[in-house]
Amino acid sequence: MMSWIWSILFFAGTVWTTFSSGGDFALNAMMAGAQKAVTLCISLGGAYMLWMGLLGIAKEAGLIAALSKKLRRPCEWLFPGAGEATGAITLNIAANMLGMGNAATPFGLEAMRLMQKNNKDKRRATDAMCVFLAVNASALELIPTTMIGLRGAAGSAQPSAIVITTLISSGLATIVAIFLCRLLARES
Repeated sequence: MMSWIWSILFFAGTVWTTFSSGGDFALNAMMAGAQKAVTLCISLGGAYMLWMGLLGIAKEAGLIAALSKKLRRPCEWLFPGAGEATGAITLNIAANMLGMGNAATPFGLEAMRLMQKNNKDKRRATDAMCVFLAVNASALELIPTTMIGLRGAAGSAQPSAIVITTLISSGLATIVAIFLCRLLARES
């Protein structure tokens, strides 16, 4: 479905630009956009490699497992009935807190798979699944590595100036998400 939406948007934009500014302008704009996309990907590659490397070192050193153990009790309270998925949930949350959404995705998919395996009603998400999805969507981050990398790639003089505001906004979003999930779980 998304491929259709993006295709329609691309086609409509190309047709509009061609008719309003000419074919040469449309082609030059597409080429300039592609060049900027490649440059951005290469710039972010270094930041991702750094943080993924640090996460790999932390995992090998046992720091992720230690963090997972520290988060286990709050996760069991937060995601009641998650059962064997608690380990994958804690790893997902730990990676997200470090701003490593791409590294967190496999843990999140594994957590959802494990929770679905123990779900009695396969057509309806459990409360734990809903809370997990809401917490992931609120994206609590201690270190917004992706945004710092994007700001650095864009030439920001202080790419890490967003850390405090990101922590406050993502923290409030997570609190509201948890509160609403608890409120709505009581109603069902």
